[in-house]
Amino acid sequence: MDMTLIYTVIGFALAGYSVIANDSIQTLGTFIASKKKWFKWYTLAGSASAVMIIALAWGWYSYNGDISYGRLTRIPYQEIQWYHAVAPAILLLLTRIGIPVSTTFLVLSAFASTVVLEKMLMKSVVGYGLAAMVAYIAWIAVSKFINEKFDEVDEKWVGFWRNSVWISSGWLWWVWLSHDVANIAVYLPRQLDLTLLLIVMGYFTALLFYIFYIQGGPIQKVVLEKTGTRYARSATIINVIYAGVLFYFKELNDLPMSTTWVFVGLLCGRELAIASMNKEYKLGYVFPLIGKDFLKMVFGLTVSVGIVLAIHYIIIPNNWF
Repeated sequence: MDMTLIYTVIGFALAGYSVIANDSIQTLGTFIASKKKWFKWYTLAGSASAVMIIALAWGWYSYNGDISYGRLTRIPYQEIQWYHAVAPAILLLLTRIGIPVSTTFLVLSAFASTVVLEKMLMKSVVGYGLAAMVAYIAWIAVSKFINEKFDEVDEKWVGFWRNSVWISSGWLWWVWLSHDVANIAVYLPRQLDLTLLLIVMGYFTALLFYIFYIQGGPIQKVVLEKTGTRYARSATIINVIYAGVLFYFKELNDLPMSTTWVFVGLLCGRELAIASMNKEYKLGYVFPLIGKDFLKMVFGLTVSVGIVLAIHYIIIPNNWF
């Protein structure tokens, strides 16, 4: 069998599992946390899978067979080599130990030029800062009316917030897919035929059901340790703000970016706002929490830069393998 095909299958399979297991928790983590008490895991998985199938089908139809929503315009298709499959393998390892690294940097760094990687980094840094700022301002305003840690939702609003989680999670999941599917589709031709589209949908659906079965896995801890993420009201507010920021960057240009950086920036701004407005919530608890997440992101970025430098300056020029 052609080695290129083997590398393609391995790279796609590993990237699909790593991206769904690692990054999808950014969008589905609050959904899982707030709904698992009320619904069976397979009901939640079925709902997420339905949105995903519609999102993939819409991208495929709207972008002439390109399920990445045009995110790979600046990264042309390449014949898959062994080092392309190494990146998602590293990501898979980091996912298993619960490190929320950026799949965009880890996976796409093996394909992108240093120029494109630099632009991706700049866009992601801006995304982190903007998400943190928007979240801080939003939760300062929210804290004027509610205390997410202690206030209970009035009985007449319980149904509203529970239904809002479904709607906001669906929108966020769709917007996130329009960004991060590129991290998996980079292993595939830029225009898929119907058969290959159905194979991709089937594989992603199986992965989603597994992730819901294990209730998010180790990465879910990043969501659960933040204040109030198990509550429907808090989950809805997080979803709306996160989706809004991602949608803005989606419409800004077709350059890929790290949704992980945006997500961690949002949680950072939120925690700081809650600590600023709540005397019972100490800043001494917040800074180690957000600092730990930031260091994990920097670690992932370091690995990504190492991969792209090794490919462009060691492996390809000297043709050692």
